[in-house]
Amino acid sequence: MQLPDGLVAVVKRDCPTCVLVEPVLRELGAAVWCQDDATWFDHDDTELEVSYRLGIETVPTLMRVDRGEETARVVGWSREQWEELTGRTGLGADLPEHRPGCGSLSVDPFRVDALEARYGGSGLGSRRVELADLEDEHEAMHDRGWTDGLPVVPPTPERVLRMLRGTTRDPQEVVAVVPPDLVECTVEKVAVNAVMAGCLPEHLPVVLAALEAACTDEFALHGLLATTYFSGPVVVVNGPIARRIGMNSGVNALGQGNRANATIGRALQLVVRNVGGGRPGEIDRATLGNPGKFTFCFAEREEGSPFAPLAADRGVSGDAVTLFAGAGVQPVVDQLSRTPESLARSFAACLRVNGHPKLPMAFDAVLVVSPEHGRVFREAGWDRARLVAELEALLTLPSDDLLQGVGGISEGIAERLAGIELPKFRPGGLLVAHAGGDAGLFSAIIGGWVSGATGSVPVTREVRA
Repeated sequence: MQLPDGLVAVVKRDCPTCVLVEPVLRELGAAVWCQDDATWFDHDDTELEVSYRLGIETVPTLMRVDRGEETARVVGWSREQWEELTGRTGLGADLPEHRPGCGSLSVDPFRVDALEARYGGSGLGSRRVELADLEDEHEAMHDRGWTDGLPVVPPTPERVLRMLRGTTRDPQEVVAVVPPDLVECTVEKVAVNAVMAGCLPEHLPVVLAALEAACTDEFALHGLLATTYFSGPVVVVNGPIARRIGMNSGVNALGQGNRANATIGRALQLVVRNVGGGRPGEIDRATLGNPGKFTFCFAEREEGSPFAPLAADRGVSGDAVTLFAGAGVQPVVDQLSRTPESLARSFAACLRVNGHPKLPMAFDAVLVVSPEHGRVFREAGWDRARLVAELEALLTLPSDDLLQGVGGISEGIAERLAGIELPKFRPGGLLVAHAGGDAGLFSAIIGGWVSGATGSVPVTREVRA
């Protein structure tokens, strides 16, 4: 912006120091812009454009301008500094020697996002959509197919800029190529959908990591969308970031009520829908689906766990997410077992029915062990590897019991597989996590989609700031 040569000042009337130096500014004949009262001086800056573009942090600010360029600046009132800048002596003889200024309205936290969006050349590359005056913004977004069926938060430029402050990554960095349409998705696009999902800025790094994991070849998101099966992405979060952003790993960890859990998982689903084109009834062909396709995200309860953090056991320590293609929650009830051997047998019996009791190596699963059940393993010194080894032994099944037609059930494996033993889960196909409230001798099984190379493999990724 072009400033007049000479002395230029920015003030606000709601600042005692600005009021104090008013006579001095008028004596100097400075060009004065006022932030909060258009009638006080000759220049109106109530829209704060001048203050924003000049980077005013404190008022009063006095500047000298030469040939349209600022050559000197003083903030607050200091007789010595004002006299040096202006070349005048005897300024404000009846004023104190110095007074600190006040905060500029242009750096007010409640205004800064709107000012950056309006004047800052924010660099946002997303298409802008103007709504008619009489359009309801929530209905307009629903009508345009941008929602998951529930209302979303309008992604205004101000909100998107605020969301982007949650990461140090460049807004135009491509995070992933999102199936099914194989669209390049930038950090900015993720931020737009995170706003719509209701995320806070501090949630954004977790959403970014979840998207990176979901779009790997081994996770097979396109296949997960196109299948008629129930499944969708499940996000398990490890590391200090879970506590820092307020995630729930305790009471009702797999349920509703926690903003971080709910919105992180929802943001991932909205990116898949709005960027990748994965919409129900189109590419998403699920026969029934499951409620977790709105959002399914929880933190592992690392405190008091008998197990190392899930992500650490999978090779990524610290802040990390693990993506699993999950099909819903199956309860596990055992209120009587007091030994790890007995409890492991209960778990194995429930895990055997995952997908179907006569289908081995067909579907992965996550066993979510609650704290009361976890205490049994912790006190016995069982870690995750010991529990998984015990379950694998218990779930090595005689194939003759699994054949088609056995038990009067047509479903099952082919006759050519008779006479051998088969594992219920492929190697690495059973994950174990720890979560839930302190009370309740209940655990849970999150059934999976087709396992391994023909379906989806769980993926763990680091959360980067």
